[in-house]
Amino acid sequence: MYALIADSGRQYKVEEGKYLYTEKQKDKQPGDEIVFEKVLMVKKDNGEVLVGKPYLQNAVVKGKVVEHKKARKVRGMKFRPRKNSKTVKNHRQWYTTIMIEKIEVK
Repeated sequence: MYALIADSGRQYKVEEGKYLYTEKQKDKQPGDEIVFEKVLMVKKDNGEVLVGKPYLQNAVVKGKVVEHKKARKVRGMKFRPRKNSKTVKNHRQWYTTIMIEKIEVK
């Protein structure tokens, strides 16, 4: 069974027992339970597909926050054809690891 959920303006495919990496959930701490109520679609094990318009009213995805971390460093470089004209910038984005525990369809 898997589901498609919407969170932080993005859509994610989630399965029970798998990890989900999202943008940092600022109001949650490691060990807290998180509930995703914006479920777009659910595909059950028997092949039945439930599609929402836009969201399913009776479906919920529950998970547990594992940790907050920073992603790999991304280097951005600006180079212009002038003498000594280059700029290097680095960025590390925060993300949250969530363990998907249960997909509930009532």
